[in-house]
Amino acid sequence: HALAAVSFAESSFFPIPPDVMLIPMILANRAKAWWFATIATVSSVIGGIAGYAIGYFLFQAIGKPILAFYGHSGSLDQVFGWFKEWGVWILIAKGWTPFPYKVLTILAGAAEMALVPFMVASIIARAMRFYLVAGLLYFFGEPIRAFIEKRLALVTTLFLVALVGGFVAIKYLKHLM
Repeated sequence: HALAAVSFAESSFFPIPPDVMLIPMILANRAKAWWFATIATVSSVIGGIAGYAIGYFLFQAIGKPILAFYGHSGSLDQVFGWFKEWGVWILIAKGWTPFPYKVLTILAGAAEMALVPFMVASIIARAMRFYLVAGLLYFFGEPIRAFIEKRLALVTTLFLVALVGGFVAIKYLKHLM
């Protein structure tokens, strides 16, 4: 299945996101929206494991050049520190936005993030991403397409800010009580 292949490859090295296939496939058959989102999610997570392996085992030879290609090769020591401390949250926060997921998977492997938390965070992030797109297309069809293609990054970023802000507010309110 081409969607599975693109979703897999995009998570480890390929520059084209699966949305290029996912969106038209869902619009052509909205009844299969959830199935297509599942294919994209599972394939993306498996591809993410391949990206993790590139970072973990082949960082110097393959991982670093891929990161350089995407403009993310500077200050790696600081990024590795962030992944060691906040890896799950970084993956969840950035893994469902249009940010190149392959950058995250390679960095997580290179930072030697624990594999099980990596996989759990990847499942959450990628499912959020692809089921959001599937849900919007399922319920609104073609009219939402331009919105997704042009503003998905903005919407996911605003949602992330609201989510993090909510957790900070709850933590702050607990200290006041």
